[in-house]
Amino acid sequence: MTMSENQRNLEAGLLLNKNRNDINECRITAVVIFSTFVSVCGSFCFGCAAGYSSVSQTGITTDLGLSVAQYSMFGSLMTFGAMFGAIFSGKVSDLIGRKGTMWFAQVFCIAGWLAIAFAPDTVWLDAGRFSTGFAVGLFSYVIPVYIAEITPKHVRGAFVFSNQLMQSCGLSLYYVIGNFVHWRNLALIGLIPCVLQVVTLFFIPESPRLLGKWGREKECKASLQLLRGDEADVSEEANAIKETMVLFDQGPKSKIMDLFQRRYAPSLVIGVGLMLLQQLSGSSGVMFYVGSVFNKGGFPSDIGSMILAAIMIPKALLGLILVEKMGRRPLLLASTSGMCLCSLLLAFSFSFRSYGMLDELTPIFTCIGVVGFISAFAVGMGGLPWIIMSEIFPMNVKVSAGTIVTLANWSFSWIIAFAFNFMIEWNASGTFLIFFSICAAGIVFIYAMLPETKGRTLEDIQASLTDFLQ
Repeated sequence: MTMSENQRNLEAGLLLNKNRNDINECRITAVVIFSTFVSVCGSFCFGCAAGYSSVSQTGITTDLGLSVAQYSMFGSLMTFGAMFGAIFSGKVSDLIGRKGTMWFAQVFCIAGWLAIAFAPDTVWLDAGRFSTGFAVGLFSYVIPVYIAEITPKHVRGAFVFSNQLMQSCGLSLYYVIGNFVHWRNLALIGLIPCVLQVVTLFFIPESPRLLGKWGREKECKASLQLLRGDEADVSEEANAIKETMVLFDQGPKSKIMDLFQRRYAPSLVIGVGLMLLQQLSGSSGVMFYVGSVFNKGGFPSDIGSMILAAIMIPKALLGLILVEKMGRRPLLLASTSGMCLCSLLLAFSFSFRSYGMLDELTPIFTCIGVVGFISAFAVGMGGLPWIIMSEIFPMNVKVSAGTIVTLANWSFSWIIAFAFNFMIEWNASGTFLIFFSICAAGIVFIYAMLPETKGRTLEDIQASLTDFLQ
């Protein structure tokens, strides 16, 4: 055999190996799909909890005699509890695993729903809402991180976006059945997805990247093999995880103050900035008290809730499809622009109504504005910050970074959720002008700061951001 023939055979072998690796990367197995479904059962619980405060307001205030301030406290306690869940989310998920954290969260979620369902007074009601919120704070970190760590890179964005899709499903379900079901029975219905996740978690693998971080190489490879299929060659992916972990182990151990080093500045600014934009845009207030917004604009809240329920899931599905077609950056820009325009429409609508102008049209403007705002949020801003958070931080600082980013999200969510009813009563038009200004600033921030992460490995994304200022 001549040297040229040997060279051709070698090139053919390399090409065959490359094609085999590409096929392995493109394979979506039933295990990946099932594992994602099990994890997003927690997202469904989140959506149910978020929708509950909107549809149960009339029933709870009537039965337990709550004032506006007391009910605002009850509604916002979910986000307050989530703040505390966020503080522990990173450490807990690294200590007991991604699966263990989801089990741990469900203890609080189940206890919370039971406390609300059988609450004799506001103390039990508030305790149950806080407990449910604590679970939501854990879920909001561990679910997108787990999905990002188990899925192939070419579908990672779409799979992580299923987190937002299932939140929308839970929200839509409660917007529909909340018009017909008593608030105590509604809380008991919230137990169903909790029990489903508790049982099915037994049948999914732990995150291979976390197993690699723990130094359990054999289990890491076994987990990858299960996720990629029996015939897949996972050696290259396993080696990449191992090399990354070795690199981090050689460096100093991460502390929370390490995040404020210059090398992590781009990741931290992007992560925290997107979470602040998500909440300060008014999303939590609108979704938690959408009935109040409809009533303030003169549109029947029960009809408005039904319209929202009908469009929430298709819009989230559209986002799931577009996240890998358009990419994170363009979809986030489009979503924020839509929220910006709808906030402006609502500001004008409430302004006209306060002056007694266009009384026949302002209810329609209110409906269009609210539906448009929540739809634009569901397509991009609702889920994409969590996807990007799960992608941009290296494993050595992911615990500290995830805790800070998630805490920032829920801290401002609590502020908005608590203040929203008071702001609407103060000046509805001015409230949405504030949200319009924040969304407009957010467009500038996204355009200037956010890189595209579609189709890139986690290690590549993190390395490029870490080296950005070097």
